[in-house]
Amino acid sequence: MPSDRALAHPALLEGQAMKRKLRIAIADDQPEMRQFLRGALTRMGHEVITVAETGLQLVDGCRAERPDLVITDIKMPDMDGLEAAREIYREGLLPIIVVSAYHDPEFIERAAESHVAAYLVKPIKASSLAPAIALVMKRFGEFLELEKEASGLREALEDRKIIERAKGILMKEARLDEEEAFRRLQKLASAKSQKLVVVARTIIETAEVLRPPEPPERGER
Repeated sequence: MPSDRALAHPALLEGQAMKRKLRIAIADDQPEMRQFLRGALTRMGHEVITVAETGLQLVDGCRAERPDLVITDIKMPDMDGLEAAREIYREGLLPIIVVSAYHDPEFIERAAESHVAAYLVKPIKASSLAPAIALVMKRFGEFLELEKEASGLREALEDRKIIERAKGILMKEARLDEEEAFRRLQKLASAKSQKLVVVARTIIETAEVLRPPEPPERGER
């Protein structure tokens, strides 16, 4: 059974996220950026339901509207975007994209800790938004599939790392794209009546067994 937090996203569970318009919350302290995001997302066919200038406004808007996706700047008054993301995620699972004018390793590390799904550096082009949103929603859908099987969020996060690693092995060895690799894992799990993570571990273990031995270090015999 999926958790109550996952049930907040029925469209994602049904695989319909990118076949319908998304309800999106945006936040940025710059009017020009808010206008750009709103216009670009609207032209893509999505609905912008919350437009915030501060982190607190974003948290309040998400609490009231429960959007499908959040796109937020990092540096904002009263509460920065990463703090807001952490608060939003605490109340329910949501895919979150952060944007920033800085490619700062500290921000990137904090973004990972705040459950951010993607990190975009300004200036952002409208043409880069659509693929970023598609990738984030697809990965978030995969995460919800994992949560169906996991007993809790922490286990789901650990399982996701294992499955991502197994997908990478399939993509490299079988020359598959990411979507086909995940589908292959699902088919194997279904055929064997096993969880995705169990099949993923088997693939990883097999790859490790078949890996050629490393050459001895210089000086060893």
